[in-house]
Formats: sequence, C-alpha cells, structure tokens
Amino acid sequence: MNFKLPKLKIGGIEVKVPLIQGGMSVGISLSRLASAVANEGCIGVIGAAGIGMLEPDFSTNFKEANKRALRKEIRKARENTDGIIGVNIMVGLSDFCDLVMVAFEEGADLIFLGAGLPLELPISLPAEKLKEVLSKIIPIVSSARAAKIIFQYWARHYNQIPQGVVVEGPLAGGHLGFKKEQINDPDYALEKLVPEVVSILKPFEQQYNQSIPVIAAGGIYSGTDIYKFIKLGAHGVQIATRFVTTYECDASEIFKEAYINCKKKDIIIIDSPLGLPGRAIRNKFLNDVIEGIKKPFSCPWKCLKPCDFRKVPYCIALALTNAKIGNLKDGFVFVGANAYLSDKITSVKELIDNLIKEYKRAECTKTI
Repeated sequence: MNFKLPKLKIGGIEVKVPLIQGGMSVGISLSRLASAVANEGCIGVIGAAGIGMLEPDFSTNFKEANKRALRKEIRKARENTDGIIGVNIMVGLSDFCDLVMVAFEEGADLIFLGAGLPLELPISLPAEKLKEVLSKIIPIVSSARAAKIIFQYWARHYNQIPQGVVVEGPLAGGHLGFKKEQINDPDYALEKLVPEVVSILKPFEQQYNQSIPVIAAGGIYSGTDIYKFIKLGAHGVQIATRFVTTYECDASEIFKEAYINCKKKDIIIIDSPLGLPGRAIRNKFLNDVIEGIKKPFSCPWKCLKPCDFRKVPYCIALALTNAKIGNLKDGFVFVGANAYLSDKITSVKELIDNLIKEYKRAECTKTI
C-alpha cells in the first residue's frame, strides 16, 4: 500500500505534516519548542498570554514587557528555523490587539485567536494592511455556531473570511469553551463538532471559491487519533499535551514531571477565576483553593478583560507562571484529558516520527 501523509494547506501556506503544535501560554511553548516543531515540517506555535511575566519590569510595565517578550521569542524562533511559526493569542487579553500587531510585524506566519470571538479588531490600519493582518488569523472555536458567527461577521464587515479554523473539543487542557455539564456530554464531543463545523463552512467555501481547512483539537494524542479526525473531515490536527513532555518544551523539568507522574484520577475540572472551567492536575494549591483558602496577590495590571481581581481567590497568571518555573507550591499545571498517558521525556523529532508511524498503521488497518 502506498502511504502518503496528507498535506495541510492554509491559504498560501503548505504544511508538510498536517499537525499544529498547540500554543501553550504563560511560557510553556516559546521559541525553543515552536522552532523544533517547525523544523519537523509542522506548525510551531508560541503562546502569547502572560509571555512577559518573567521580564524584570513586568510589574511596572506589563504591557511593554509582553510586547518585548513576544518580539524576542518570535525572533529567536526565526533564528532557529525556516519552518512555519504561529502565535496563539487570547482574545480576552487586555493587550490583545497590541500582541496581534507584534506578531504581524515580526512576520508570524499565522495568528491563532481563541478564548473569545475575533470579530471587530480595533486596529488602526489602512484597508490593505488590515486585510494582510486578517489573512494570517485563524480563529479557535468550540462550536459550529461560533464558527458561523465569525465567518458571517468577517464576510459582512471585511469582505473576506478566515483562511481556516481550529475547532477545539472539551478534552483540551487549560480553559475550556464549554459549560461543565457539556464536557462529558457526547453531543459536544470533538467527533461531533468536526463534521458540524465542516458542514457549516461549505457555503462560505462556495461563496469565496476557497478551501477552508478545519483543524481538530482537544484530546488528540496519537497517530490513530489524527487518522480518525482526518477521516471525519478535518484537514489537520492541533496537539498540545504531548509536546509538554519533550526535551524542547520551554517549561521546567518539574512541570514536565507533573505530567509523567500524574494518574487519570489526578486530572480534574476546576473553576477558573475567569469564570470558565479548566482542566488541571490536582495538587495542594488547588486543594487549598477548593477549600476556600485565598492566595494573596497584587495585581500590577488587569491582564485579562473578564478577571475581577478584587474578588478572585488567586491570580491565575501568577499561578501558571510559578508552575512554568517549577514552583508548584504556588501554582498548578494545566493538562489535556490524556496527559496521564505520558510516561517519558522524548525529543520533538521522535514524537512526530512516532505520530506519523501510528497514523500509517491506522491507515493500513483502517482503524477508526
């Protein structure tokens, strides 16, 4: 049987391996991981949220610290790869538009926008330059309805549509775009969401005479999973959790070991201070929060629009930054639902090679 891995085409970009490394923010996926992934023919992604937290002046100059740190990481990635580099930015960030402009100015190939609907972009640019920015934006959605709203809005207001879309299911790590009762409901499973999004975008493909690749995300762990979702109509996949346990991941070794040591029962759904459910590894920090113990902090600036820092029990940006550097006493680790399957640290190259082999086996046996 002739094996041929499908290529992923997003606008004028052709990706050798139809895989996007999920953009894990607060310092988990920075230039080291993103460039290593890009060097293997996939899309490497830098997570922008909280990227300036480790800059020396973040508490007094947070906005500039974020911009500076993002520029630095994109430039470092470019020094280490000729491959495709993307940036993941949360729409809910207070400096969302500033970070979009930094990503654009530094030549990011793609800009993935999640945690909110990227509708109106209050960026003062000439029409042609705005069109160029929009051509790089890939929305991340959790439903066909959200995808339709974005595409309709863009068509009406910008006379163009996104070049692709990531649909993220409820098995993802970190903040989830679902209500708690929807997370384990089969009606909201990624297997249902992908065909629904593919279907809802068909009229836009016909109207604009362009292919709109749908990328499946959330809980995808193996090459068999990749094969399954491509058979369901996805053009590619996004994987985050598996890249944490790589040598090249930018998180601390303690952070990575938390993945390797966790059991399925340790992975819980928490109530984030942002009012969203999130998936994380239970530890003493989270146990304290669940028991109603507040974690003192000062807020140098309101980095997230939905956050009421006067009422929340802890600063999630600070907790995740502490975890990134290995201080789990004052933080916790976000994970995908399948993180408990992690059993060793490996290289990005070995991981991607194994995913391709697993995909090939699935295709040969028609495993779904």
